[in-house]
Amino acid sequence: MAGTAVSGRLSWRVARLAGIREETPTARTLLLDVPGWPGHLAGQHVDVRLTAEDGYTAERSYSLASADDGERLELTVQRIDDGEVSPYLTEVFSVGDPVELRGPIGGWFVWRPASTAPVLLVAGGSGIVPLMAMIRARRAAGSRAPFRLLYSVRAPEEIYYAAELRDAALSGVEVSYVYTRSAPDGWPREPRRMGIADVNSSGWPAEFGPDCFVCGPTGFVETIADILVALGHDTHKIRTERFG
Repeated sequence: MAGTAVSGRLSWRVARLAGIREETPTARTLLLDVPGWPGHLAGQHVDVRLTAEDGYTAERSYSLASADDGERLELTVQRIDDGEVSPYLTEVFSVGDPVELRGPIGGWFVWRPASTAPVLLVAGGSGIVPLMAMIRARRAAGSRAPFRLLYSVRAPEEIYYAAELRDAALSGVEVSYVYTRSAPDGWPREPRRMGIADVNSSGWPAEFGPDCFVCGPTGFVETIADILVALGHDTHKIRTERFG
């Protein structure tokens, strides 16, 4: 079970690509079959290793996008043009191909379905990935924990899991967007960065004691964490994960 997915987590396993979903013009979700996968918690990540014919290896960490579902995992990878790993995973990696991974890794930035506290998810760009795993885990467990997602993206076409987030809004997850470069036609606000007014109006009041999960680029995460503290949220209930 996911709650006991600790033993053997540092062992490298061979996964095979079972399918692909295009998420945005620069990101795709990889469906991986991993024999012997021990289970995981929403919010954990894995290390992925590629090995070239000359023996050179490159490793990167990727958040798990899926709820625990047997031996099937999902990773959503954004292409970094000058990267060593993401161009292969998003442009070359084909169904049936193998890849090495190890995990699950991490035990602090996780949401457990047994929790009934309100949850505030704040994502910047591809930081939505581990938070989407939490939304999916909530649905899979039949949890009634109140969830709110505040998602900052540059433009509508860069929203990950767009259709699924629309469905999530119908199943009790409140979803709000902030667009930083271009907004949909008829959007009531000009594009801008997420600020204290957004978190205050779309998040939970501090007195509700929500568990807050913030993921995105370093500057974004630091800004949102400072806003949450300024709004009176308990620092012990603010969990962050950053990249870049």
